[in-house]
Amino acid sequence: MRSLSFLIFFSIVMLIYTSANYYLYVRGLQVFSISQPAKKWYIFIFWTVAFLFIAGSVLERTATSAFSEWVYRIGSFWIAYMLYLGMAVVLIDIVRIFNYFIHFLPSFTEVMKFRMGLVVVSVVSLIVIASHINALWINVKEIPLTIHKKVSGSSEVKVLMVSDLHLGALIGERRENRLLKIIQKQKPDLVLLCGDLVDGEIAPVLRKNLGRHIQEIKTPLGVYAITGNHEYIGGIEKTLPYLKSINIRMLLDEVITLPNGIQLVGRNDHSSGRGANAPKLLAELIAGTDHEKPIIVMNHQPFNLQEAADTKVDLHLSGHTHNGQLWPVNYLTEAIFELSWGYLKKGDTHFYVSSGFGTWGPSVRVGNRPEVVVFKLKFE
Repeated sequence: MRSLSFLIFFSIVMLIYTSANYYLYVRGLQVFSISQPAKKWYIFIFWTVAFLFIAGSVLERTATSAFSEWVYRIGSFWIAYMLYLGMAVVLIDIVRIFNYFIHFLPSFTEVMKFRMGLVVVSVVSLIVIASHINALWINVKEIPLTIHKKVSGSSEVKVLMVSDLHLGALIGERRENRLLKIIQKQKPDLVLLCGDLVDGEIAPVLRKNLGRHIQEIKTPLGVYAITGNHEYIGGIEKTLPYLKSINIRMLLDEVITLPNGIQLVGRNDHSSGRGANAPKLLAELIAGTDHEKPIIVMNHQPFNLQEAADTKVDLHLSGHTHNGQLWPVNYLTEAIFELSWGYLKKGDTHFYVSSGFGTWGPSVRVGNRPEVVVFKLKFE
């Protein structure tokens, strides 16, 4: 059943991907066919680049190597190019439709069309390059919160939360070390990794031995993680043993009580399945907790926030959305999720959805920044 669902999903994605590329190809053909040699080069380069992402994805799964990583890397950047070239071409087509009825534009020669095409590609290239640089600048965001419950020991607890590392072919040891340095500088009492530690396929993670620096994180209250949808995309049966092997403490529908009395709830991701494999309801999961003590919930995908508010947990942490990652996709995530990014309070429950540390696909962010969130919790 799951294989059939994946086949249907993959077929739909491939249909959309191919259709979008064909639309760009046809429009580009009208611009870059200034001569027969130019036309041949355009056709070859376009379709080669367009399918590098698919080829790289397959190679990373079946024969991961430095070569497959670069194929996947170049192909992933095409996703960003495809989005913004598509938006530019649609805008141009809308102008052309108006011009068909109103005739406000002069006639364009083949050379003028070619030059306009170069301008569009150049502008999109500048956007992608600038957005790649933006994706490398990590924002450390501090949020003070007061929770009206008691803990043992110090009444102030510093919690560092990070989600969506997406370690794999594109995000490797350099970014992992940057996270480690941020954590060492912040000196939190507790570190929470809220899902999507890996990008999906575990092969490049194993090849590059990623995640091992997480073992170097030392905090008084520990380091805990939950699954995200990408742990299941690559196969949880392979991913989970590896994460455990590098001493990452995974909480899968599990509640633990920290030495100072904070009750930490780690929810299994929605991607775990249905029926017997489905994640437990939050009310069922926290049935045995002490509501006189603080309750912090880690839940990768920020669905059904009302459930957490109804059960009166104190702090609910999520990621997953990337705040859209590529504008204007953020409008889609805002339509899907009650909280796509940032802070919200419902009743007595504090919610935060992180834009994430890494990226899916291209290492490009438009309209948002990657982040690490530090909560300065005061209990009273």
